[in-house]
Amino acid sequence: MSTLIYKDESYSIVGVLFEIYNQLGSGFSEIVYKDALEYEFKSLNIPFEREKEFKVSYKNIILPHKFYTDFVVFDKIILEVKSCDNLHDKHFAQCLNYLKVSKLKLALLANFHKDLLDHRRIIN
Repeated sequence: MSTLIYKDESYSIVGVLFEIYNQLGSGFSEIVYKDALEYEFKSLNIPFEREKEFKVSYKNIILPHKFYTDFVVFDKIILEVKSCDNLHDKHFAQCLNYLKVSKLKLALLANFHKDLLDHRRIIN
């Protein structure tokens, strides 16, 4: 049986996600959930960076396109927030791109769906 990477940290993040879902429910745009996440992370002293920028290196240059993750939490977990009917392959691909460019190992993809809070672990 394998152990979960960053188990305690990801458990803390998921707890915050459920707290926000329990308080706000569904129906808001992503920005509202991101603002609530920022509030909760600050109040719980969870270290985070919001909309962290990552540059893409190619050969000996930096490409003009940059990636911006919703959050990097605990300096090691990417948190990507959605508010849509269903998660799609493009959402997972987006997280994999973020993991690759950041050289981090774990992303959490959270969707504040109309009927439930869906969250997935994505490992690089």
